[in-house]
Amino acid sequence: MPVDTNPDRSALQHLRELRPLLLSLHKALMEEERTSYEETHGPIASKGEYFQLVLGHEWFQWLRPISQLIVRIDERLSAKKPDQAEPPEILLTEVKALLNPLEAGSPPEQRYHRAIQSNPDVAQMHAQAVDIFEST
Repeated sequence: MPVDTNPDRSALQHLRELRPLLLSLHKALMEEERTSYEETHGPIASKGEYFQLVLGHEWFQWLRPISQLIVRIDERLSAKKPDQAEPPEILLTEVKALLNPLEAGSPPEQRYHRAIQSNPDVAQMHAQAVDIFEST
């Protein structure tokens, strides 16, 4: 099989591999945070209330950059004029920065670290993301 030496194309391929993984990881993190929120504040009464909390409550704030990055990746992957779209290398760099679990890091890094420690599915998806990063 020929090796792709075009760095932009390789970065695009990595974005294509990361996108479904990021969606699954984001969903798992949202579920983890919902459970934690409900343990602290009581049950969320409806999907509408949950949606409003996700959009506006500080509890879920740390996950918003992941949501926004997924949207930007979607825009890049579906761009009609790829040469005018956001460079995939920038998006990959941002994914790496967001998926940085540090026990003594920023609040989002700490929360991500805790999620990896407490949820085997999150840990597995993080490991898959690291594998993709290491191949870039």
